[in-house]
Amino acid sequence: MKYTGSCLCGEVTFEIEGDFEKFFLCHCERCRKDTGSAHAANLFSSTAELRWLSGEDKAKTFNLRSEGHIKSFCINCGSALPNIQFDGKLLVVPAGSIDSDINIKPRGHIYYANKASWDNDLEKVPKFEELPNG
Repeated sequence: MKYTGSCLCGEVTFEIEGDFEKFFLCHCERCRKDTGSAHAANLFSSTAELRWLSGEDKAKTFNLRSEGHIKSFCINCGSALPNIQFDGKLLVVPAGSIDSDINIKPRGHIYYANKASWDNDLEKVPKFEELPNG
C-alpha cells in the first residue's frame, strides 16, 4: 500500500509505502497531553518506508526526557507527524496525518486505565455535522 499525508498548513508532506501492522488508540497521560484529546490514534509498522516529499526541515521531534515518549510535529502549525523509533525499527504514524484512506481499523484502546475522567460513553454524545449554534 501507498499512503500520503501532510500537516495542517501543508508545508510538510510525506509518503509511506508498505503496510501497517498495528493501530492503537492510546489513553496514557502523555498521549492525552500531546494530542489535547481523549487519546492518540497511532499506526505502527516495522516494514513500511517513510519518504518526506516536502518540508522535512520543518518536522521537529521531541523525546520526553529521553524516556521513549516521542512526538514529531510541524514547527509551523504544530500538527503531529510520523517518526521513526527504536533505532529505525519502528515507524509510528499519527492516523490523522494520513490523507489517504487507511485500510486498517484500531485493534484496541491501550492504557485505558489512564483515560480521562470525561471519556465515558462518548458514543452517546449528540453528533453534529458542524459547530452548533449556542
